[in-house]
Amino acid sequence: MAAKIAELEARLAQNSSNSSRPPSGDPPGAPAPGPRKPKSRRSRGGQRGHKRHERRLVPPERIAETHELRPRKCRCCATALVGSDPEPYRHQVVDVPRVLATAIEYRLHALDCAACGATTKATLPEGVSRRVFGPRLVAMVGLLSGDYRLSKRLVEKILEDFFGIEMSLGSVAKLEQETACALGPAYVEGAEAIRQAPVVNADETSWTENKRRAWLWVAVAATVVVFLIRTSRAGKVARELLGAGFQGILGSDRYSGYAWADVKRRQFCWAHLKRDFASFADHGNVARGIGDNLQRERRRMLHWWRQVRAGTLSRVDFQKRMKPVERRIGGFLRMGEQCGVPKVAGMCHEILMLESALFTFVYACGVEPTNNAAEQALRRAVIWRKVSFGTDSERGSRFVERILTATATLRAQQRNVLEFLTDTIAAHRRGLPTPSLLLQPQVQLAAAA
Repeated sequence: MAAKIAELEARLAQNSSNSSRPPSGDPPGAPAPGPRKPKSRRSRGGQRGHKRHERRLVPPERIAETHELRPRKCRCCATALVGSDPEPYRHQVVDVPRVLATAIEYRLHALDCAACGATTKATLPEGVSRRVFGPRLVAMVGLLSGDYRLSKRLVEKILEDFFGIEMSLGSVAKLEQETACALGPAYVEGAEAIRQAPVVNADETSWTENKRRAWLWVAVAATVVVFLIRTSRAGKVARELLGAGFQGILGSDRYSGYAWADVKRRQFCWAHLKRDFASFADHGNVARGIGDNLQRERRRMLHWWRQVRAGTLSRVDFQKRMKPVERRIGGFLRMGEQCGVPKVAGMCHEILMLESALFTFVYACGVEPTNNAAEQALRRAVIWRKVSFGTDSERGSRFVERILTATATLRAQQRNVLEFLTDTIAAHRRGLPTPSLLLQPQVQLAAAA
């Protein structure tokens, strides 16, 4: 009975700092996630002597009007002034003009033949779509609805208020589906790139599809991000996302859905381990001491890792320093395995079974000790889910997958999202190959540099 009570008390003490619960689920009075910072004694706002930040001037090629203003007379003696200042002070006023959407009308005449009486109707010029809305407008709707997470009604209102465009809610939904269809080849291209990537971080979060429980998965590589929605959280979905023959290094949490991947080519997230070690404190003094020792080694390890990333510590020296740290962490985990507290012992045993995945980042370049890349990629999708309550159909899920994949990948590559979507939809309408979602090899080298 005492053990059961202790277990229930530990469960009640769970929050975002010692479990996988998100900060939004913390009860009142729970400690803030992360270390508590001492209150600053500085006053609000910019501090005296700080570096001044000024708005960059608009380049000359984007200037619509230029007015040269010269003083006519001296402000002291009123003598007439002539000449020009070689470096005048430049003051710019930036505004957005009133923009109304343009409409191009094609009048298709039908004429009767004087010889045989047949009626012939004119056809649209080559390249002109029979659809009412142009590619850029379709791209804007997809971007507003998908990446900016606006409801269909808000998209409808923005188009009317900003551009004078009247569009029904049904048309917004149809344009979303056209965007999803046009992005099909780009999505396949991105998914294949993930399967061939040398390092990938993966994660998943709950979703709702047609009022049923579903899961939104994400895989993040250096310049590619791919999302996938399925009604299962099983390992087969992870295989579908990463490819059954995935040969790269996988960064993730310890969820069993990734257990099919070779443990020697995995990196467990130390941010998750941090919360696990913090939870030891809820299971007595012995477990608390083991958790504190593990936390101390973790802090030491990540301090050195930040120096490696900053270039102040070589990887070779880092690897030498890590040898005793790895041994001590393994030793503390074995102590936890034998501590007699079932919850702590079971967690330490689980970690030790996969011990080789704790320190992959120490020896493999391009691997991070945390799964932050995947979790940050999911953050926008989680906000969308909270606002929209998921999707109502498989077609809606395909739109979510593809628009999130395109926007996240393009932003990782620092490419213009609206221009890519516009070009993609225009090419799709004409039956032409759509633009590539991937960077060309020479561009990849420049981005890496």
